[in-house]
Amino acid sequence: MKILVLEIEANGTRPEQFQPFLKAEANCVWELYQKGTIRELYFRADCSQAVLMLECADITEAQGTLASLPLVRAGLIRFEIIPLIPYPGFARLFGE
Repeated sequence: MKILVLEIEANGTRPEQFQPFLKAEANCVWELYQKGTIRELYFRADCSQAVLMLECADITEAQGTLASLPLVRAGLIRFEIIPLIPYPGFARLFGE
């Protein structure tokens, strides 16, 4: 299942709070990318917010994966999790 996730920083965080965790975070994200769990990784152009495309069995697996990230464990970020399904519009128009 494809799952879109949007990073949300905890209220009141300061940039220097992230610094001690950044190398471990990058390493963890790299490992998840190499395993194929993180399929795509972006930053939004209009703000400093990570956007990830995950490939997981379900939302529960996505939640567990995201909970393993050092910045999440430190309480500095959380994620909005958006499960995706294939677009059904064409079947409605052209299906039998």
